[in-house]
Amino acid sequence: MSKSNPVHKLVDAVADAVSDRRDRDRSHVPGAPGAEPAQVAEPTEPRAPLPTKPDQGAPDTVSATGRGGGGAADVRAQNGGYLTTAQGARLPDSDHSLKAGPRGPVLLQDHHLREKITHFDHERIPERVVHARGAAAHGVFRGYGTAGAVTRAAFLAEGVETPVFVRFSTVLGSRGSADTVRDTRGFATKFYTTDGVFDLVGNNIPVFFIQDAIKFPDVVHAAKPHPDREIPQAQSAHDTFWDFVSLHTEATHHTLWNMSDRGIPRSYRMMEGFGVHTFRLVNAEGASALVKFHWKPRLGVHSLVWEEAQLIAGMDPDFHRRDLADAIEAGALPQWELGIQTFPDSPEQTFQGIDLLDPTKIVPEELAPVQPVGLMTLTANPTNFFAETEQVAFHPGHLVPGIDITDDPLLSGRLFSYLDTQITRLGGPNFAQIPINRTHAPVNDMLRDGFHQDAVHGGVAPYKPNSLDGGCPFFAGGTEHAYIEHPTPIAAASKVREAPASFADHFTQPRLFWLSLTSVEQQHVIAAYTFELSKVYEPAIRERTLGVLANVDPTLCAEVAAGLGLPTPEPTVALPQAEPSPALSQLGAEWPAEGRVIGIVADPTSDAGLVREVRDAVRRAGMTALVVAPTGAPLADDLPVQRTFAAARSVEFDALVLLATPAPGVDDHGARDAKSNGPSAVDSRVALLVNEAYRHAKPLGGHPGARAVWTAAWVDPQAPGVLTGEDLAEVVARLAGLLGAHRVWDRFPAPIARP
Repeated sequence: MSKSNPVHKLVDAVADAVSDRRDRDRSHVPGAPGAEPAQVAEPTEPRAPLPTKPDQGAPDTVSATGRGGGGAADVRAQNGGYLTTAQGARLPDSDHSLKAGPRGPVLLQDHHLREKITHFDHERIPERVVHARGAAAHGVFRGYGTAGAVTRAAFLAEGVETPVFVRFSTVLGSRGSADTVRDTRGFATKFYTTDGVFDLVGNNIPVFFIQDAIKFPDVVHAAKPHPDREIPQAQSAHDTFWDFVSLHTEATHHTLWNMSDRGIPRSYRMMEGFGVHTFRLVNAEGASALVKFHWKPRLGVHSLVWEEAQLIAGMDPDFHRRDLADAIEAGALPQWELGIQTFPDSPEQTFQGIDLLDPTKIVPEELAPVQPVGLMTLTANPTNFFAETEQVAFHPGHLVPGIDITDDPLLSGRLFSYLDTQITRLGGPNFAQIPINRTHAPVNDMLRDGFHQDAVHGGVAPYKPNSLDGGCPFFAGGTEHAYIEHPTPIAAASKVREAPASFADHFTQPRLFWLSLTSVEQQHVIAAYTFELSKVYEPAIRERTLGVLANVDPTLCAEVAAGLGLPTPEPTVALPQAEPSPALSQLGAEWPAEGRVIGIVADPTSDAGLVREVRDAVRRAGMTALVVAPTGAPLADDLPVQRTFAAARSVEFDALVLLATPAPGVDDHGARDAKSNGPSAVDSRVALLVNEAYRHAKPLGGHPGARAVWTAAWVDPQAPGVLTGEDLAEVVARLAGLLGAHRVWDRFPAPIARP
């Protein structure tokens, strides 16, 4: 496409707006907990509550029935400068119960004590069975108008701007689990369209473990912690998971994706999203097409290396949610293009021999290109995690005119399960009235009463037909934007518990995925399978899984078997023929470096002007600069320190720039800091920081004096991505260029060539 294309113009316009926001305050480092700096002394002068932070947003102020909107964002927030009861009575004290004398018994009449404790006792709601661990943000979606030929969905029309709320999540872990475990990630988007709410509830992996929803409880029970010990938490490296997937070979494709780098994304901002299922689109003339939805991140698709993921789980278990919030606060607003693959809506519902109703299959982009239809930008963090991120309720059955479902058996079960789940989690059938879930379209549903009913309904006739309410509400036709199911023919058939024969091929697409990876990505898959299966106790499960891998690729199977010390089994089926799909690899393209975190290592001997120069060069490149120094004392009046040698770890940074050769600090000894490696010419924590970044294939830069650090950290100064020079602004520019590929993978060439 040419740059005059309206799609590119819209992308550029939004990117410019993001850049303008960031440029307004280049000195800001994200992470401030409040809207104003805290004071040392406790404030005692009454004042109104502080405003929300500039990076925060809130659900629109529509009523429970979709009326109003556009009011003050804090209209639902706490109000007044004095502590009150829930009924608004001001309180003089909240530290002492009402007692009969200072040492006397607590009195039952203490209504404030009872209200405070009772509410506290009921603060928690059931966490999600899956996707309990999540993070979310507000944003806006703008349609390109390129989908008009295949769907009448109004929010996809050119220039239409639709508010969205997006929740990312892990699948297996509890709310308190770590972000960087190897797992599938949820990617759920709520569009507040003028025709009602549309929920696109997908994952960062385009296929699923199972082909039929009736097995969903089984796969989740297998993947969750063992029921006797409740371990391991939030991971698949255990017997019950591998027992299930090795017996259900339809899970092989999803499992292979999960064992690839896709299972440990660098950031939610650098993660693809997929609708998983095949949906149906209907245009204004009533013609239908089948479709698969894709979210393409503007920053590209990037991942952690496994050691990083493990270190982060201990150093910062909130890594992904912190990264998302910090990026939005810093003005590096995350963006994704929504794209569609479309296929003829034929009676067979297949494309190029691929069954479109099988959720364990993809259609390679080389066969059906992804056409961009809109751009999503996340613009604000939630104001309150519980009210928004925890209470948001998604449902694949929340559809709008122009988008319909298919007979995918996994999707059919989700249409029941999600609705049923929300009723339990959110206390009844009125969960759609919670502010974050409220539609921005008028509601006249004749649904009444129930737990947590927020609407105050008028009229006397919540039934159809009626005359007492003047016949209202009335039925709509297609010209009034009614949701009309596409009249899909249903063939006469016998009731059976079977799957179509086309669902039986469980190995061709896993082999396609394996062959599509570069050598370094294949090495990571081998390492992941070896690690996971080494945690499996039962030898029979390891052997059975190797038998599955033998039917995917002989090299993959042999390498994993060697790592486990087991013989390599022979395949039980003919090795499938598959053409690689380069679009499935994360490597090989260049992407923006915006939002990356650069650590600037300095000490009191560093030239303050040079530190400022490097910091500003990092910020001009759209990245975040964090100064790392021996202590938290500022290096100069305008040079605050964000990390100390004791607190910093390489996993926080995408690249490092060294402006000092720090001598050992007073706390550089094992009794104080276990990261210390004993006396040396360079602080051993800095040497560890640099060594880890080097081994994780991250770009490194520094002034000529950094060579002493390279030596202490066992870094080859001639290795790819190790940059030394006098012009540090140029070094930063080169680092940003290297980060366009995410890692310097050619620093460690993979020993096994692609088959």
